[in-house]
Amino acid sequence: MPTPLDTLNASFGLPGTLHFDEAAPGLPVAHITTPLASASIALQGAQVLTWQPTGQQPVLWVSKAAIFEEGKPVRGGVPVCWPWFGAVPGKPMHGFVRTRLWQLRGAELDAPGQVVLRLGIGDDVATHSLWDHAFDLELTVTVGSTLTLALTTRNTGTQAFEITQALHTYLCTTEITQTTVQGLDACHYLDKVQDFAPCQQSGAVTFQSETDRIYTDTTADSLIVDAAGGRNLRIAKQGSASTVVWNPWTDKEKTMADMACGEYRQMLCVETCNAGPDAVSIPAGGAHTLVAIISVE
Repeated sequence: MPTPLDTLNASFGLPGTLHFDEAAPGLPVAHITTPLASASIALQGAQVLTWQPTGQQPVLWVSKAAIFEEGKPVRGGVPVCWPWFGAVPGKPMHGFVRTRLWQLRGAELDAPGQVVLRLGIGDDVATHSLWDHAFDLELTVTVGSTLTLALTTRNTGTQAFEITQALHTYLCTTEITQTTVQGLDACHYLDKVQDFAPCQQSGAVTFQSETDRIYTDTTADSLIVDAAGGRNLRIAKQGSASTVVWNPWTDKEKTMADMACGEYRQMLCVETCNAGPDAVSIPAGGAHTLVAIISVE
């Protein structure tokens, strides 16, 4: 009798390019290797875990203490936060799709040699108990010398609904105290560390303590300058009106069982979002696509 893993490999595997195994029982992961890049994507949460362009160091960060268990969020990669971003009393943090198993809808090698995966999830009895709307959610992941994530929300119901959302990208950096984020100068932000106090950015974002900010009303690229590592990472975006910048620093890190001691120094989240006041309303029958394009410069 073929296993679900056998079925995935038979239906979607690409010899020498794409194969599936399990990170833990019941947690299938797609592994991609091409002349352009390598990557891995967990079907739970449609979560890109790793991406490394050929000739470069890894771009996405995953904690050494990350938990790989069915129904548990993984600390790192690019979790999909949807249909809400952040905390909602009595409901799962960052929504419910990041801990559910998505369906693999398609896998192909395109003309430029990139691997394109389509993963989807729809509403059911369990989702209606948390968020009573009909929807179809699809993430298209394009793995090449750049990494493109396109998250399309379709309202398949008869009433409009409103969402907040994020592609919660964890990035590798060599030393956080020598890392800056450009592209947000003069933007307004809500500072979670100061109880969501409204603030305005001046110059590049720098890091000397816990940082947790929602930059609002911005469509700009973010350029992450890793001075100690001698490289820059760019995140361009579409369909996004906000950017979240987060580093837990030492005290917050100690409260997280799925982060190892001192790891905050080598990671940074720069997230492509519609968060805070930048919620998106989608009419019945309508759709919205949130896109993040990550590159190494």
